[in-house]
Amino acid sequence: FKYGVPMDANFMADVRFVPNPHWVPELRPLTGQDHDVSQYVLQAEGTTTFIEHYVGALESVFDGYRRERKHYATIAIGCTGGKHRSVAIATEVARRLDQNPDLKVVLSHRDLGRE
Repeated sequence: FKYGVPMDANFMADVRFVPNPHWVPELRPLTGQDHDVSQYVLQAEGTTTFIEHYVGALESVFDGYRRERKHYATIAIGCTGGKHRSVAIATEVARRLDQNPDLKVVLSHRDLGRE
């Protein structure tokens, strides 16, 4: 949320409930694309359960989207700085959604690399 909520998002998830790797000195300079940060985020209590439920809800919605001939959806996942938690969780959500042969998933990290 460092640069605001994306205006084009159909779905928005706030993952600030996950402990912030920013406060871990060795993880601070890394991003959610780095294995150590991703592991830290994904192993935090409640994260896996959240991802499972969120992906399940999205898949149900996408079934309805297909029936209604809606071809695109934008999913936004946000945290405080857009560098650690949201990146790791968005990557995992995208990985899981990409396993569905009826979906084409394109992942982009809006804020990654900005200072």
